Amino acid sequence: MTAPDGEQRAAAALAEAGIEHTLTRHGRVGSLEEAAAARGVEPGDIVKTLVVRRADDDFLFVLVPGDREISWPKLRAHLGVSRLSMPDAVTARDVTGYERGTITPFGSLRPWPVVADATVPGRTVSIGAGAHGVAATARGDDVVRALGAEVADVTDPVSATS
Repeated sequence: MTAPDGEQRAAAALAEAGIEHTLTRHGRVGSLEEAAAARGVEPGDIVKTLVVRRADDDFLFVLVPGDREISWPKLRAHLGVSRLSMPDAVTARDVTGYERGTITPFGSLRPWPVVADATVPGRTVSIGAGAHGVAATARGDDVVRALGAEVADVTDPVSATS
């Protein structure tokens, strides 16, 4: 999939979801801080969409704020599984239609389940929108509702050694 196609799919899915949002196109950035500045939000308000594999052809999206990281023990406990993994870049693209760094549940090739960290609702968030340097800023509550996401405590603050 080419980036413009991904951006078009994400934009169409966001519009179809009916949530109020703003699309920002800022081009590639080199850090979380640069992305936040370009989008006019705090680094913790940027929400990364991570693809997680439960089993063969069984994936889910996990929405993780920029200042947090997945807690694998918490996520495994929430899902009731003993093993999870991250797919390689090719598999992630094949199952979502998006390259790493552009992945979003909005417009994904398949509607995988979504788990949003408990810190996503109740604030404005900026989530990837299908192309490098393109993001949608919206209320976290609206994103969770539109995606039918489960909300759970599945992250920890980024540690100084991460």
